[in-house]
Amino acid sequence: MNEPRWRAESGSPLMVEALAGISRDEIDRSCRSLWRYAAALPVTIARPVSLGEGCTPMVERKVGGATGLFKLEWFSPTCSFKDKGAAVMVSFLHQLGIPAILEDSSGNGGAAIAAYGAAAGMRVRILAPESASPAKIAQMQVFGAEVQLVPGPRDATEREALRQAEDIFYASHNWHPFFLQGTKMTAYEIWEDLGFRAPDNVIITTGAGSNVLGCDIGFSELLAAGQIDRLPRLFGAQPANCAPITASWQADTFDPVPTEVAPTIAEGASIRYPVRLREVLTGIRRSGGKMVAVTEEQITAALFDLAASGLFVEPTSAVAHAAFQRLVEAGEIREGETTVILLTGAGVKSPAYVQSRFAA
Repeated sequence: MNEPRWRAESGSPLMVEALAGISRDEIDRSCRSLWRYAAALPVTIARPVSLGEGCTPMVERKVGGATGLFKLEWFSPTCSFKDKGAAVMVSFLHQLGIPAILEDSSGNGGAAIAAYGAAAGMRVRILAPESASPAKIAQMQVFGAEVQLVPGPRDATEREALRQAEDIFYASHNWHPFFLQGTKMTAYEIWEDLGFRAPDNVIITTGAGSNVLGCDIGFSELLAAGQIDRLPRLFGAQPANCAPITASWQADTFDPVPTEVAPTIAEGASIRYPVRLREVLTGIRRSGGKMVAVTEEQITAALFDLAASGLFVEPTSAVAHAAFQRLVEAGEIREGETTVILLTGAGVKSPAYVQSRFAA
């Protein structure tokens, strides 16, 4: 557990073994951040690197006859859910004495790790696609990270990171298991905010799947601890232009299947080769949920629908709302069910797209 490594000898991603979960009595109510659930971690973090992440609010909205609880994950230090994973992963690596870390990201993950690396006094190098949002690149740079832009699609950035990992510790939010130990805290937050019960459904924008896996891990721990009596259905939402997990779901396989990929405004979900494909599909199937793909037009409509109710999200976040609308229209989510929709990043993360819609 305390060995500084980011993947197995076989080359596959590492996972933490299933944990027993915690009860409401083990919540540290003196702490107003995700660290109130620190007892649920597999190791003790003596001095957490924290910027106040976690405990994000939920607001209620009605869509097509069904009421949803929108969890505003952008109420985070760098304005995205990635802060939860970054806080736990960076805290763990800092405790191990690792002085410098490498990350590859289209934006939000890089910004989060740059911020927490700065807070920990670690050197941070971020590899990002040349097409990444300038606002997100600037956010990484302001935290002092060394940012290298990589030509080509998103997966080219990961390949370059794997090459550079020979010289600097690869603290990837897609590969490192402790990142998932941070995202699982979303399940604990939902459980506590709902009066210590599970919702019926959780809808999650899915690129590499760290939020799906976090919810799967967290709710599975709560089930094992006897704190809930069932798992919520997990619905993974992807842009149809880049939906490899949905393709495998539809083919009823745990393996990758050939699928066409095109550019998408949901850049944060544009992951062509998710390294944890099998684990994501296992979590979705275990919950009784499914994968849903939505079009660019549906994503745009969902973004402006949310904005009309006062919620400004980046296009990647709007994917989850578009999926919620589809599931309600299809009768797969019904009035009376408790449905949580994770809105993962703020609209200010990707201002160029919205500005383009209002250009003369």
